[in-house]
Amino acid sequence: MPCPFNFSRRSFLSGLAASAAVGAAPGAGAEPTSLPLESTDSLDRPGALDFHGEHQQGIINPPQKYSEIVALDVQVKTKARLDKLLRTLSERARILTAGGTPAPDGIAYPAMDSGELGPELPADHLSITLAVGDSLFDDRFGLAAHKPAHLRAMEAFADDSLQEEMCHGDLALQICADERDTVLHALRDILRHTRGDVAVRWRQNGYMNSPRPSGTQRNHLGFKDGIVNPGPDDYDSLVWAGSDEPAWAAGGSYMAVRLIAMYTEFWDRISIAEQEQIFGRDRVTGGPLSGGDEHAEPDYLDDATGDVIPTDAHIRLANPRTPETADQLMLRRAYNYDNGVRDNGTLDVGLVFISFQQDLERQFITVQKRLEGEPLADYIRPYGGGYFFALPGIADESDYFARSLLEA
Repeated sequence: MPCPFNFSRRSFLSGLAASAAVGAAPGAGAEPTSLPLESTDSLDRPGALDFHGEHQQGIINPPQKYSEIVALDVQVKTKARLDKLLRTLSERARILTAGGTPAPDGIAYPAMDSGELGPELPADHLSITLAVGDSLFDDRFGLAAHKPAHLRAMEAFADDSLQEEMCHGDLALQICADERDTVLHALRDILRHTRGDVAVRWRQNGYMNSPRPSGTQRNHLGFKDGIVNPGPDDYDSLVWAGSDEPAWAAGGSYMAVRLIAMYTEFWDRISIAEQEQIFGRDRVTGGPLSGGDEHAEPDYLDDATGDVIPTDAHIRLANPRTPETADQLMLRRAYNYDNGVRDNGTLDVGLVFISFQQDLERQFITVQKRLEGEPLADYIRPYGGGYFFALPGIADESDYFARSLLEA
């Protein structure tokens, strides 16, 4: 992917110095560009998530307010270099999520930190979740035999207008935090330390609105988004990798990302009553049209013909609430986005839909096929994203992302 920036000779040489330092052996006179903070014990600081564990953060923990989804194309050509890249990603994620004081700058070398967050890096509940795409398991690194059982490239559904440059990727980073600048700082740091090893394929930032007046956040269409999610008792059967996966994948989860444009100018021209019929929910309370608050169960049994909640309402198609569809529920982390103005002068706003599930086909894909042709499709258009496998967690300081995959 061509770089969109023009670097001066001086900055280019500085970059070469930093890149050379990454691969230099200790004592070779090169700057160690991955110096840790003064302390990386995340439990020492308020607002820090525990980086180590069976699962990665950024999946079942409460969603933070700000996010970045960044798809990366791997530029290295050998498995050894891929191993080194994943070690670097692990080290930077471990350091950044802990917060603390950046390492001191070396004389005549680029600054060790961008300075965007000041002299002390806040933890801000920062989580950095790494996932791998279907394309990583091609013939470059000899990993094809160890691909997750249900991983595949995302294909267009009937109502999609997918843009190839905004889809897929060898790797996907989900970076989330309580503050917007903490998210961007982490992304800049990671890209600096992996320069030349990865290229950004696409990225999209997002944010969560404050609940108004309470409960779940609202999307740009004015409705509460992400009300229904599985609880902890169902994570093993709905979120985490199943027994049919390779041994290395235990603790991971399939990640579906969808970039969804919302055509608010058209949406704002229809009545609230029609909007509620399209969603199947009351716009003010978020409750189903059959009654109750946002967490109330929709009454489909006494409404077989859709007189109250239309049979093609979004909530009814997405979750029919039958014994046969109970295992299709997904864990969702949706974020709004605002990209300014489209070429035609309309507002470029929408939703970053993220879901984690045990089986893409059984859950996400099945639900999306059921939603094809729904009335809401006239006001939204998915145009990007991809399918990924969120790697298992990192056990301890000696572990790193995908170690068990590379050793399989």
